[in-house]
Amino acid sequence: MLKLIHGADFHLDAPFAALSPEQARVRRAEQRQLLDRLADLAETEGADLVLLSGDLLDGGETYQETVEALSRTLGQMKVPVFIAPGNHDPYGPRSVYAGTVWPDNVHIFTTVQPEAVELPQLNCVVHGAAFTTPQADRSPLMGFSVPRDGKLHLMALHGDVAGQGRYGPIDPADIAASGLTYLALGHIHACSGLQQAGDTFWAYPGCPEGRGFDETGEKGVLSVTVADDRTVSARFVPLAGRRYEITEADVTGKESAEEALRAVLPTSPTGDCCRIVLTGQRSFDAPDPAALTALAAPLYFSVTVRDNTRPLRDLWDRAGEDSLTGLVLRALKGEKELEDRDLAARFALAALEHGEDPCP
Repeated sequence: MLKLIHGADFHLDAPFAALSPEQARVRRAEQRQLLDRLADLAETEGADLVLLSGDLLDGGETYQETVEALSRTLGQMKVPVFIAPGNHDPYGPRSVYAGTVWPDNVHIFTTVQPEAVELPQLNCVVHGAAFTTPQADRSPLMGFSVPRDGKLHLMALHGDVAGQGRYGPIDPADIAASGLTYLALGHIHACSGLQQAGDTFWAYPGCPEGRGFDETGEKGVLSVTVADDRTVSARFVPLAGRRYEITEADVTGKESAEEALRAVLPTSPTGDCCRIVLTGQRSFDAPDPAALTALAAPLYFSVTVRDNTRPLRDLWDRAGEDSLTGLVLRALKGEKELEDRDLAARFALAALEHGEDPCP
């Protein structure tokens, strides 16, 4: 049996442009703490090796503190660590990967063509390739296959399965033809769960910590086990210190926006980043998002409140119009047998005005 940790898309030193400069600085420091949690996980899981499938760095300005933390923490893992640079952190003569002295247990793939590293003690071969430019329109797996030599063949790659773009598009048929036991992928920031093409298992772990509201919920890495019969299992392990969440607060039937807001606030500080969206129809004046944000601020690391509410309207105020809307409303109003005319009118108005269907 072989056990590995598969991570990708750390995007260390991301700018966090949506946060204040001080909050962005805190978040970058917290990203480095992800590395310590990764090292702890490798130890507690009894991992035999670690595969990091690209975009470990965000690719803008990389701070020396981050490089030092990365080198130090990877060296502390005491197991082989393999890095396949991605489109945000491509390998090149001026890259951090080329300009840093790495611990002996760290191997960085440096070429577009796949390279193989044998690990005789594990009866395993680790393959990998690198982005050497920010874009790559050819599949790194095209024409690739492993020998049938009785060894476990793993691969770390950054690429886009079934993608048509310029970030290493990978055809699932090439995965099936590769003969790999497990393909550790990076690039997609949502965990894919364990997938299979032919006899090859593959997965995206997603990013280990969100950086914006397009990366909400739990984020982490995969703990992967290859059994003696070469079947593969993978378990998602949350690693994020903070989460991004989007919460809706419905003002319908409430006396104020504050009442709706308080109904969705946590009972104690979470330390997460949250966007609260006010929805529904209000019977009061338009809310003040800035004041509501200030009310919610003590419970989050970062929070914004957005107003997507609509003024409450009389369902039947257009019934007298000489229009299709008026005709439909008059017909509904005259239906004495209709169990819930108000709800029927709301659905009718939504359909006629291209609005969203109301909740019953």
